[in-house]
Amino acid sequence: MEDSQNWTMKFDSCKYSDRLLDKLVLLNEDRSKEDEIDITEVQKAIYYAKKYHGDQKRQSGEPYYSHPLEVAYMLAEYSAQEDRQYFRTDLLVSSILHDTIEDTELTFKMIDQLFGEVVAKQVESLTRIKVHGKITSAEMVNSLLQDGSRDVLVIKMFDRLHNVQTIRAKSPEKIKKIIDETIKVFLLLSIYLEMPRITNILMEFCYEHLYMKQKIYSLTDIHSVFSTDNYQLPSPRPQNVVNPAGNL
Repeated sequence: MEDSQNWTMKFDSCKYSDRLLDKLVLLNEDRSKEDEIDITEVQKAIYYAKKYHGDQKRQSGEPYYSHPLEVAYMLAEYSAQEDRQYFRTDLLVSSILHDTIEDTELTFKMIDQLFGEVVAKQVESLTRIKVHGKITSAEMVNSLLQDGSRDVLVIKMFDRLHNVQTIRAKSPEKIKKIIDETIKVFLLLSIYLEMPRITNILMEFCYEHLYMKQKIYSLTDIHSVFSTDNYQLPSPRPQNVVNPAGNL
């Protein structure tokens, strides 16, 4: 495959890649050798994300590849601080590539050749273009829940978090649609995934933009908003399941 042997010679750093890589180098300092992130593999993912997203732009005017790099940064920071089971090279690589199959010419087969089957399947799971057509984010979450794809759901959670954080560049109609979906799907998902800090951050952004501000004050109050929707998550994990992180 083109570039597979000489991508390092063509790697071009930027402020977005430097921010992520500097963070990972710092986080690796507190890890044993076997638990470290493979920086070279992450650099390779950055190279291919930048190559295939190319000149695509976000509505803010930033290069599109800045979004998946920020998703990876959020995942790294969260997993290192709060849930170490997600501090893994494959998840960071998948988060960097999560929009490539859907939005670029990079294919499942190409990702498989470059990064292996695990990453290729995770990226494919995060792709809304399916054989039967394009699905919504809510439908994707439902599908991942049914498959038990907890790792991939965490990437999707940070994808939504960054989209909400950068929502101001979108039209009022699009903002309302994203906020409604975030309340009905992703706030519940963050609770199911036992990510209380992310739940609170999402609530703050939803509160800022929601037309029903007076109803969003706490996790208790939020159930009144959920009650009007039929979207439901599966039952929480049994209480005797050990949390590897030990802190959530």
